[in-house]
Amino acid sequence: MQIDGTLWAVTLVALVAVFTLDFFLAVRKPHAVSMREASLWTAFYVAAAIAFGLFIAAEFGGQYAGQFYAGWLTEYSLSVDNLFVFVIIMSRFRVPRQSQQFVLLVGIALALVMRAGFIVLGAAAITRYSWVFYIFGAFLIYTAYNLARHDEEKSGEFRENRVIGWVRAVLPTTEQYDGNNLRTVVDGRRLFTPMLVVMVAIGTTDLLFALDSIPAIFGLTKEPYLVFTANAFALMGLRQLYFLLGGLLDRLVFLSIGLAVVLGFIGVKLILEALHTNSLPFINGGEPVPWAPEIPVTVSLGVIVTVLVVTAVASLAHTRSTGGTN
Repeated sequence: MQIDGTLWAVTLVALVAVFTLDFFLAVRKPHAVSMREASLWTAFYVAAAIAFGLFIAAEFGGQYAGQFYAGWLTEYSLSVDNLFVFVIIMSRFRVPRQSQQFVLLVGIALALVMRAGFIVLGAAAITRYSWVFYIFGAFLIYTAYNLARHDEEKSGEFRENRVIGWVRAVLPTTEQYDGNNLRTVVDGRRLFTPMLVVMVAIGTTDLLFALDSIPAIFGLTKEPYLVFTANAFALMGLRQLYFLLGGLLDRLVFLSIGLAVVLGFIGVKLILEALHTNSLPFINGGEPVPWAPEIPVTVSLGVIVTVLVVTAVASLAHTRSTGGTN
């Protein structure tokens, strides 16, 4: 898949333009997002991702379009799990509802920049070191195991990381919000508002989630362009999805189990592909393992969609049968 500088530039300009418009609409008039507004924006971002996949199919072929869709669905589903933590952060810092979308926008922008760095490093690593796939695969299987055992994202607790602690210690901060302002004046002193701390919390938390999601998407496609765009479409639609799902998040009781299955599947897929294609001296005498199957992207996409649908249906059926309690 040959991507020239022009396509990269056009893609980046288009993504920045859409994000800027979204940011301007959120900042121009801070307000609590209605269900109608959240539904329309969510539909827009989903339609945009589908249209982009069709563009990839027309320009580069259905195989790459399938890789994009599989990567986007995986990143989007992992982002839904992130929303549990975002809800906790918003509650922990008592963010006013009319300011929540501004916080999410800035946090998502930070996450996009940081993930771009991860993608560059990941692409460089897999190009130079074939054994990286074994590490990625083992890490995803380990993550899937922990995710299935411990549902920490729904625990209702949020532990401030070291970056947040550093911000609190170094920067003078007030406990009162002042709209969307990062700084305010209290008794003649210019202080930072909790808005800054919340943005740091959102951005750094998403960076931790990227440690799982970036290896996962490299298990579905090795193309940096598809990895980046799948992440961009998933993250850019995350803000409105936060408001759209709302109380539905508490009803997705089996989401972590479903995501564990997806991550475990991708981890196994990575290791099998590595065995099939890599030549390492400590495996099979330095020759690829012929019996190791290659899982086609159509199968990967089918598994991901099936697991997510079954997870959602089972979760809603369970909460309905238990009267809405977990």
